[in-house]
Amino acid sequence: MVEQTISPGADALELVKAYKQRHLRRIGLVIGAAMVLSCLVVLDVITGPANLSFARTFQVILDPSIASPKEQVIIWKLRLPVALMAVTVGAMLGVAGAEMQTILNNPLADPFTLGLSSAASFGAALAIVLGWSVVPGVGGLFVTANAFALAMITSCLLFLFTRLRGVTPEAMILVGIAMLFTFNALLAFLQYGASELQLAQLIFWQLGSLARASWVKVGVCFAVLAVVLPYFMSRSWALTALRMGEEKAAALGVNVSLLRMSVLAGVSLLSAVAVSFVGAVAFVGLVGPHIARMIVGEDQRGFLPLSALCGALIMSGTSIASKAITPGIVYPIGMITSLIGIPFFILLILGQRKRHWQ
Repeated sequence: MVEQTISPGADALELVKAYKQRHLRRIGLVIGAAMVLSCLVVLDVITGPANLSFARTFQVILDPSIASPKEQVIIWKLRLPVALMAVTVGAMLGVAGAEMQTILNNPLADPFTLGLSSAASFGAALAIVLGWSVVPGVGGLFVTANAFALAMITSCLLFLFTRLRGVTPEAMILVGIAMLFTFNALLAFLQYGASELQLAQLIFWQLGSLARASWVKVGVCFAVLAVVLPYFMSRSWALTALRMGEEKAAALGVNVSLLRMSVLAGVSLLSAVAVSFVGAVAFVGLVGPHIARMIVGEDQRGFLPLSALCGALIMSGTSIASKAITPGIVYPIGMITSLIGIPFFILLILGQRKRHWQ
């Protein structure tokens, strides 16, 4: 009988090979999603009354010097800021939702369900209906400044709540839902006494819109994302360990409390900036991370960038749909994302219930 000998390094080589294959697959998925997103941006720009071809629009975006005066106005001044605003805001909400679900260990967490979007809408309503400015000296930006300030205040309240002893992730979700209903009730009070013109302005914040996009706002969103996302990526190992449970993460040397607070601060900044520019956009931060999780799993090195890309793809597709449903009419994006997200939300709840009873 001949004994079969196995090289001591054979198993290790197989593991290394499998890891490299997973890594290459992750990179390929991210690159593929980025290419699809680029096509959607161009498609978003050409969607509308003006007769623009895909190839010509793509050339003008790459080389603005060849644009005619008409193309310069339509593409670079009107439509491209809207298309890029959809991408940056979608990426911000996708990352914010992914990290909220990670640190709270709850698949139903996102900026909308935790009340940040409602807080921003209420802050805008204070400026529109009552003329109150929470942040002094901001001039014509006091509506956006109010929305940002209220969203950050709500985030700070959630942040302080995490410092209390014995607070569980489930309690955090309940506090967020309580804030959601509180700000919705306060907003209803303001709407009841608002004029027709003021109600028309409030619709922007309640239903979400990209109509007020500008290059400055796109730059601010990109700058915030460029700061927060690399920080989250630098903490990807600790965040992946946290998904295994607080006790296991702490045993591996992760300061769970500090990690949770620092990530919540970054998530709050992303959410507050996003909703202060486009209003309340529901379920992007919920659906995007779940799509990324189904594709690459819980490893944050692939999960985070793919969550950002999935959020951007959803927002970009929603922007196209808002202009393509009825020619000449641009529907609020928040209304369309809700129609997409509500069935997904119900499926998640049913899935959680099924696992609970099992």
